[in-house]
Amino acid sequence: MTKANSVGLLCLLVLPALCGYAGESSRDLPGLDELQYKITPQVDTRLFNLAPQPESARELFTAARQAFEEHPQARFADVPVIREIAGKHNILLLGGPMLGAVSHDGVRVWVRTVKPAQVVVAVQMPEGERRFGPVASTDDSDYTAVVPVSGLKPETKYTYRVLVDGKPVPVADGAAIITSPVPDTKGRMTIAFGADFHKTGLWDRKLLDQIRKRGNLALLLLGDNATLERQAKVGLSRADYLLRDMSPAWREVAAAVPVYAGWDDHDYYSNDGSGIPRGATEADRANIRTVWKQSWNNPSCGFEERGQGIFFRTRIGPCDVIMLDTRFFRTVAGQANSFLGKEQMRWLSGELTACKGPFIILTSGTMWTDYVSSGKDSWGKWDPQAREQIFSLIEEKKIGGVLLLSGDRHGARVMRIPRPSGFTFWEFELGSLGAHKGPPAIGNKPELQPFGLINQAAFGEFTFDTAVADPTVTMRIVDPDGKILYETLLTRSQLTPGSQKPD
Repeated sequence: MTKANSVGLLCLLVLPALCGYAGESSRDLPGLDELQYKITPQVDTRLFNLAPQPESARELFTAARQAFEEHPQARFADVPVIREIAGKHNILLLGGPMLGAVSHDGVRVWVRTVKPAQVVVAVQMPEGERRFGPVASTDDSDYTAVVPVSGLKPETKYTYRVLVDGKPVPVADGAAIITSPVPDTKGRMTIAFGADFHKTGLWDRKLLDQIRKRGNLALLLLGDNATLERQAKVGLSRADYLLRDMSPAWREVAAAVPVYAGWDDHDYYSNDGSGIPRGATEADRANIRTVWKQSWNNPSCGFEERGQGIFFRTRIGPCDVIMLDTRFFRTVAGQANSFLGKEQMRWLSGELTACKGPFIILTSGTMWTDYVSSGKDSWGKWDPQAREQIFSLIEEKKIGGVLLLSGDRHGARVMRIPRPSGFTFWEFELGSLGAHKGPPAIGNKPELQPFGLINQAAFGEFTFDTAVADPTVTMRIVDPDGKILYETLLTRSQLTPGSQKPD
């Protein structure tokens, strides 16, 4: 095989989008919705084949998927056939680059290599290329490496490339780092959010292209993102992440839009799974968290020193972002602190009062309200006392600009939550990334639900404008064709207790 042919195969395997293809949407294949909870190699192969794939890619994925099926606890290091096939085709990367933890002066770049390697990120600066790293991918890191990039200018676009053991690997033509605004500066910023890809949505090219092309500075994923019903079989979770990373549309998004991810039941354990489910152990829960941490690029991951939870708080321009963990610490429904756990609740109280930005995005894997499915698996069923504690704290401290996000209940919904004080919270539930079937679009309080949509792919989008006297956020629900299905503008004063007139 010539060097040119080898590089061409690498291009096709690592990033088929470089060679260009129209792709077939997962929504165009009958039966995938019914198959969303089935986890056979045949279903995964069906998804894999949604995009044109070279024989080298098919050979690697088929062999890896079968190996993980036969060894459901395996790490990538335990599957030599991956390295054998990758070596034959000169393949250096299994996943990435995926951007994360963007700031006004930097970002982090995640990759998964085929074997232990030294990873460098080279960023094109005005004065020339600057290299960051090397950072080692190792057996212990499951062949992942996260390279910090720093010293960049705010609100600036940079092209970059990735080198593995000194050799450049292909990245998408549109791969670029765009830094966020400096906190507390005035201007505009747009970010996207949603939940419930359930694997199939990760192959919906039109949807993912819209997220990337509309200029979103970040993408918040609220749960049920990539793995499905794997319980404690963490090797099969790794197979799901490999499937994610071989979607050309996902690669293009992740290489250009920093991703922040929380989990929900299906990527935690199984349907409605939480805490230590029946039949699982503390060690199983720890292993699930390890695979999660190694497969995403979040700024931090829960109580790091104790290896507990995946929650975090970060800042993106004018927004403090708090992504909660509503799975790891759950105990018995109805008990105090049964949803977040006592220590995460204490952490949340401190973080809410410490936020300095004009807006706060507060995410939950499942819904804050009880309007849909009678609150199934959500705050009202598990821990209404804790929900009341959070809402009361925001009201008492007059914490402004809070926007509630959630997922889980397939569909796109907007809910208002009126309080006895006269204040109203707004919840945006965008569990529609996979367009899967779910409960009715409108719940049991239609007068408090301005919008509802089911059985259609859509994502959420916030545009923040802090250049005006009363900063605003425009919330949109956008379909794969770029059509705005819903839009509303809220001012910070409307989202601040004590500044809003009673209904």
